[in-house]
Amino acid sequence: MKDIYKDALTALIFFIGLFGFVSGEFIISSTLFATAAIASNVNVSRKRSKPGQSA
Repeated sequence: MKDIYKDALTALIFFIGLFGFVSGEFIISSTLFATAAIASNVNVSRKRSKPGQSA
């Protein structure tokens, strides 16, 4: 997947989690927030560690 699709998917998961939090679904929203945070951190670390690119 391209980076833009990964970023869009992470943002979508975050906003669904935000909507779930407002709706009162705290367990589901917490899971979605954690998934978005982990995915975001994995994407950032992969972007930094690509061989042949300067930081």
